[in-house]
Amino acid sequence: MNTNRLSKTITAALNVQMTKEAHAAQIYLSYAAWADKQGFSGTANFLFKHAHEERNHMMKILEYILKRGAEVVVTAVPAPLKNPTSIHDCFKNVFEQEVENTKAIYKVVKMSKEEEDWATWNFMQWFVQEQVEEETLSMNLLNKIKIAGGEKINGDALYSFDKDMGKDAGEVIPAQDVTTVNP
Repeated sequence: MNTNRLSKTITAALNVQMTKEAHAAQIYLSYAAWADKQGFSGTANFLFKHAHEERNHMMKILEYILKRGAEVVVTAVPAPLKNPTSIHDCFKNVFEQEVENTKAIYKVVKMSKEEEDWATWNFMQWFVQEQVEEETLSMNLLNKIKIAGGEKINGDALYSFDKDMGKDAGEVIPAQDVTTVNP
């Protein structure tokens, strides 16, 4: 008996989005390692946390595909972007990556609406809200960097920024505990 409740197109789109979330995790992981190597331990901690968070997003999609009876297809994850050249470059790239991820999520939302797959449409609303938060966070960090000197941030401002980043890292919530009520 076939228990799949997702169309082929929605299944494919969700699998692609799952890979995009894994790619985002790799980008954050790569940038965290770069930041640590540069001596920015607070920034590294923040980015490691976000790498873990993106992996949780990947797992959330994987679990949804399985719950709907469809097939998960794990594919190769693209290599992360090249190392940033500065803290400013790092967070500019983070912001751009988040905006691209938002566009990809919107495609899945649109597709689920067009197919009247209301379960998937509802499921994806969590990701829509999450992307608003992610874009806002990265934009606010870019604004802090801009105020501190932008591409030319250095010295005390860079030290303060990195110290603040370590405070903002927080705890990562496991994927199974992430819900629309407790993202």
